[in-house]
Amino acid sequence: MDKSKVDYSVYLVTDSTPAILGTKDLVRVVEAAVRGGVSIVQYRDKHSDRQTAVQTARKLLEVTRRFGVPLLVNDRVDVAVEVGCEGVHIGQDDMAYEEARKLLGPDKIIGVTASSVDEALAACKAGADYLGLGTVYATPTAAPQKSLDGIAVVSALVAADDPAAAARDLLAKVVTGRVPDVLRAVAETTPLSHNMTNLVVQNFAANVALAVGASPIMANYAEEAADLAKLGGALVINMGTVTPDGLKNHIQAIQAYNAAGGPVVLDPVGNTSSSIVQRGVDSSSTLSIPQRAALAKSVSRSTGAVVVLTGKTDIVSDGVRTLRIDNGHEYLGRVTGTGCTLGTTLSAMVAAFRGKSPLVAAVAGLVMYEIAAERASVRDDVRGPGTFVPAFLDELSALREETVRGDVKWLAGAKVEAVEVEEE
Repeated sequence: MDKSKVDYSVYLVTDSTPAILGTKDLVRVVEAAVRGGVSIVQYRDKHSDRQTAVQTARKLLEVTRRFGVPLLVNDRVDVAVEVGCEGVHIGQDDMAYEEARKLLGPDKIIGVTASSVDEALAACKAGADYLGLGTVYATPTAAPQKSLDGIAVVSALVAADDPAAAARDLLAKVVTGRVPDVLRAVAETTPLSHNMTNLVVQNFAANVALAVGASPIMANYAEEAADLAKLGGALVINMGTVTPDGLKNHIQAIQAYNAAGGPVVLDPVGNTSSSIVQRGVDSSSTLSIPQRAALAKSVSRSTGAVVVLTGKTDIVSDGVRTLRIDNGHEYLGRVTGTGCTLGTTLSAMVAAFRGKSPLVAAVAGLVMYEIAAERASVRDDVRGPGTFVPAFLDELSALREETVRGDVKWLAGAKVEAVEVEEE
């Protein structure tokens, strides 16, 4: 497992004490929580003997490996070494970081608890992969310069009657809570949105890019892609009405962005998914929500890409976590190009959030896009699809400006839920 790509958003710390676990089986609790959306597990057991700890860790590792989630062991480095899990978490009174690193090697995850600035700086200097912080209090005079990457929970999941449901609830809240970070990143960086799309929607796409805070360029000629890919933006390819020459340009542009490590958003209009993608909220797909979620997760796992299935209910999956978004308005399905320009919006988000979570970036783009549509639809000056478009652009811009000012009350309208997908 590539430790640079670990998702710390919903971090489960186990507790085997009767006061928290009760009579439940820890392995089953962890499996349910991981099914619900837990992204990393720390096995913490301060009381069991070494043999028992090794046996439990091995059982937990079978579960976490099946779901593609890393398992860390708290404090007991020897147990982590024996079972071959993904790493450890050590406190200030546990084994020193340097000694743990010698035993585990360079590829394992080592997290360190920090309760002061000095401890945090020392852990970072030593090379800790992440910090586990204690209680953090907000102040009225200083806005945080960096948001947290996730939340670590114990009793909220281990003691829950339904750990899977509790994990789904936490996942949705954590992902939704990071939406403003993505929008602010777009505002701060004004990322390039390189659109290779049809002539019908180019003007609309450019205006959407500007409204969300990106810098648009409409360039279908692939010879320009190598230079554009170096500018830190993202590529959007809309495959509607593609020609053989157009396909060659698409492939060349994708290769250029891949070489530069830049994100690519592919909208496969014209393939079997066109009936879903083009109709947006008017989608007549016969697949149920669980079926669509399973499809998105399967495609994501096979391609390594975050998959977005749009419709009355949107599905987003990174192959591990799958979410549904139930925002939007029917006008999005009555205006040409709204599906294409959603791709433009997503490109701005993933470019600005590059190196972080593309899943969170995708959710941010969908939520912003669809809440803007909802707000536009109820304006007094909107009487139908024709008056909707300029109002929609206004609301996209307004959401960006409000978020930059720190006003995120609009986010209360986000309808984001985690979806549990049965493993095949």
